[in-house]
Amino acid sequence: MIIAVDFDGTIVDHEYPEIGKPKLFAFDTLKALQNKGHQLILWTYRAGKELEEAVEYCQKNGIEFYAINKNYPEEIYDETISRKIYADVYIDDKNAGGFLDWSKIWEILNPELFNDDVKEQMKNIPISKRSFWQKIKRNFGA
Repeated sequence: MIIAVDFDGTIVDHEYPEIGKPKLFAFDTLKALQNKGHQLILWTYRAGKELEEAVEYCQKNGIEFYAINKNYPEEIYDETISRKIYADVYIDDKNAGGFLDWSKIWEILNPELFNDDVKEQMKNIPISKRSFWQKIKRNFGA
């Protein structure tokens, strides 16, 4: 799976142009996704020096992206190429419904790892404490 990941507000707290503190479980989740064979693309507003700092920060935390603001590493932009990145999944703090924490993202991307007992326990969580996706699943019977 190709997964496009934003940096500010997603991997780290939003402190642009500075680099914020890492989000809880962000690097653990990204490493686990890479270990499962997923291709990660850094998909960020950052450019120039700020982008280099973000990439270096991720490298120091064990993440090497397949591509950075591109569909594949060798891609060269000109006016005929869209800036929109192709991915199967986009992880961004600007999602409709807000940013899900990294543990929820892991759960959504790996439903086979959660047995029926865990799913049953989640049904007992009051709806006001559930994530956006849990509410959707319950309301629409998914």
